[in-house]
Amino acid sequence: MTAAVTTTAPGGPVSAELPFFVYGTLLPGEPNHDLFLRGRTAGERPAVLPRALLYDGPGYPYAIEGHGRVHGTLLVAAPGIYGELLGLLDHLEEFLGPGHPRNLYERVVREVELPAQGAPDGGEPVRAWVYLAAAAVTRSLRTGGVLIPEGRWTRSRPSGDGGRDPGGGEG
Repeated sequence: MTAAVTTTAPGGPVSAELPFFVYGTLLPGEPNHDLFLRGRTAGERPAVLPRALLYDGPGYPYAIEGHGRVHGTLLVAAPGIYGELLGLLDHLEEFLGPGHPRNLYERVVREVELPAQGAPDGGEPVRAWVYLAAAAVTRSLRTGGVLIPEGRWTRSRPSGDGGRDPGGGEG
């Protein structure tokens, strides 16, 4: 089933099957990658979300707007399953709709950068869906959250992690 999604984003309405930018438990090698993405993607590339900060959460990270960079992966849905993948990710991220008071994350359109070969920063901009912490979560993170300085969630965890909950959201 293919579903075009229309929503409002900075720069105007969006009606497209946009790729997804992920930065936590959905990254390759992380627990939710196999559970939710195996066989559902046509492509995966390293990418960076500019103007964002990354915070540690209860087994998964949160990205919020800020003066930093979050490292992750840009995912393209496999042909014919975009609607299914969108629904699975919305459910995982506890996104109930734009601005819903019970959202854990908001699904928003942002430009992410695909690093150019051999270039450490910058690169080709691509519009993608990104799950950012919802407003209430963002307020809590700004006042008492644990910032991940390099914007790389997998590097922030101790080796032999074992205690992380693979359920829950992401990003």
